Amino acid sequence: MMPPAPRPPDGVQDTERWADKSERNGSLQFSTNAVNCRLRYCRLSPRITTTVVAVLILLLAPLAAGAQQTGKVWRIGFLSLNSDTEPYKRWHTAFLEGLRKLGYVEGDNVIIEHRYAAGQVERLSTLAAELARLKVDVLVTAPAGSAFFAKKVTSTIPIVFIGEPDPVGTALVASLGRPGGNVTGLADAHADLVPKRLELLKQVVPSASRVAILWNPANPSTAPQLKIAEAAAPTLGATVLPIGVKGPRRDDVDRAFETIGKERPGSLLVVGDATLGIHRDRIAELSIKHRLPTSGSHSAWAESGLLMSYGTDFADLFRRSAILVDKILKGAQPADLPVEQPTKFEFVINMKTAKALGLAVQPSLRARADRIIE
Repeated sequence: MMPPAPRPPDGVQDTERWADKSERNGSLQFSTNAVNCRLRYCRLSPRITTTVVAVLILLLAPLAAGAQQTGKVWRIGFLSLNSDTEPYKRWHTAFLEGLRKLGYVEGDNVIIEHRYAAGQVERLSTLAAELARLKVDVLVTAPAGSAFFAKKVTSTIPIVFIGEPDPVGTALVASLGRPGGNVTGLADAHADLVPKRLELLKQVVPSASRVAILWNPANPSTAPQLKIAEAAAPTLGATVLPIGVKGPRRDDVDRAFETIGKERPGSLLVVGDATLGIHRDRIAELSIKHRLPTSGSHSAWAESGLLMSYGTDFADLFRRSAILVDKILKGAQPADLPVEQPTKFEFVINMKTAKALGLAVQPSLRARADRIIE
């Protein structure tokens, strides 16, 4: 049954012409008593009209808010103890890839302010303060050691760390499950992996009873790794010889190896540290010169010439950090975001180095490697 034709407004005499004009017009017609719709005219009471308007406001409000959010340009601070070289550049690229998957494109809707300490721990406080003055929306720190200095300069800017081995022990967070404060991130299991690295070295050189530990006393993240090594060594029938690198320069590394040459340990473990990482090639060269089977904390060490490496897949860690950044930019508080742990690890053996050292690596050990460098 067809609805009755709409009544023309008061004062309109020619109803047929009015109706025809309304049909051609096709737009909304308002009168004091009715809302006339384009395809069908219907009469709504003032109460219903008010309800419809309210519903439309509720439906459209989120769209308007989304439109405002779309125009936002976020500013991310990136503080690194490392330098802008490989493998850090590769890891940072993984971070950018993670952001892009979440809709953040550098130079478009996000600006990233980079600060590199190039292995000089003493510069981190100044660089962190620079980023805090820029009022970045979130401050990302990587690798181990950087977050400690970021936290010292700000208690309000959200901080996401990447690769801290002991965030609870270094007081970055209250606990892994409930970080508290303005800091959360992705831990690296350096400390937990140290016993495994010692075990692998022992398998390659069963006769080695003394293991030198190359570490950086200036980086607060390295002391926990040294303590773990000291506790784990006796279970493997070994003792630990700590060798501290007293500065960020190549000469400091050379002096540390002069001490190693005098002490004559049977193997060498390099703890996870960005300052030492900058000198990977030199450390690998000196390890071969002193005929020391040496293990590092991630694959770039074996790629640089160390005998082996066992540790976290840092590209995966950097990529996953973008998810935490996204949550914070959308309103989540670091205090409520649990610290995440690494999920991917890689064991790499450099057979060229093994040959240079005159070592025979057991087939069973080679079979366990994720990658062999021939």
